[in-house]
Amino acid sequence: MTTTNTEDDNSGANPRFAEALRELGLTELLGRTRRFPDATRTAAEAAAAIGCELSEICKSLIFAADGIPVLVLMDGASRVDLELVRQELGVEKVTRAKADVVRETTGYAIGGVPPFGHRTKTRVLADRSLLAHDVVWAAAGNPHAVFPMEPKELVAQAGATLVDVREQTP
Repeated sequence: MTTTNTEDDNSGANPRFAEALRELGLTELLGRTRRFPDATRTAAEAAAAIGCELSEICKSLIFAADGIPVLVLMDGASRVDLELVRQELGVEKVTRAKADVVRETTGYAIGGVPPFGHRTKTRVLADRSLLAHDVVWAAAGNPHAVFPMEPKELVAQAGATLVDVREQTP
């Protein structure tokens, strides 16, 4: 099947992510993808551009668990508790992955990593806090585009395990 970049350009989604959506049968998400002139690289930037609550943003964060990449999906208002991730995975050490590891693992740069459609298959954890919303917004493969999705469907498409790894505020 041959596709043109016109659809990708109109949607604002990264062409690799657009192709992943087509392969997953989620082409309708391309029509709901929103592109912004200013970056939506951070959760705060994305929420401001969309006009939604910070917690309605789904951050896709890559960590190194004993050196092996793992993806954690977290709501935009929360931070990941590395100790809870370590316990969940049963590993010795969890650290934030370096930018080159993120790009090598996912095929995308930090600030544009989508929750699925990555270059390699990684273990995925999704924090239960995402389920508090009817819709969450996630990066569409670049720092200027986001797409909306029902959280349970997003978790299923990402092949994620639901966990509680959100940092608790005292």
